[in-house]
Amino acid sequence: MNAFLYKYTETELKKLLKTMTVIIDSREKEIEHITGSYNQKKIPYIVQSLNFGDYSFMLPACPELGINREMYFHNDIVIERKADLEELSGNLAQHRERFENEFLRARDCDITLMVEQGSISDILNHKYRTKYGESAFMASLMAWEQRYKIRTAFVHMIHSGLYIYTKFYYYLRELLK
Repeated sequence: MNAFLYKYTETELKKLLKTMTVIIDSREKEIEHITGSYNQKKIPYIVQSLNFGDYSFMLPACPELGINREMYFHNDIVIERKADLEELSGNLAQHRERFENEFLRARDCDITLMVEQGSISDILNHKYRTKYGESAFMASLMAWEQRYKIRTAFVHMIHSGLYIYTKFYYYLRELLK
């Protein structure tokens, strides 16, 4: 039975959501703050290669609830993580083509650009170490949000793991309701 055609009870829904497993791209670096929060909260995660984005999720098989095989959502929703404004400005200025190609590969996907250290105020007040100008930085960021239908979320790194998990949790919950 297709999970999207079946209406789950609240109990069944909770059971399925508990099994949701975050996927962390195998190329991701410096993720101890994220995996540490998952370990602490007993949130399942796996590390494997993603074609685009840094995080997505999967739902393990649950035959008793009509899900007979693993369901992967890496072509439906992803989070692209940037550690700080320096990394993001570098991607927008020096590595623009490579960065843009990632968004082009994800064009049919719900994509969030998560920036761990920084804010719009920090961009406007040039509180980052690169020479990328504030106006160019904001123009690129806003243009890319429109062009690639992305959202930008500024999330402090101590909350990154929970933000990623919660984003996927409610995406899946709304699909299964």
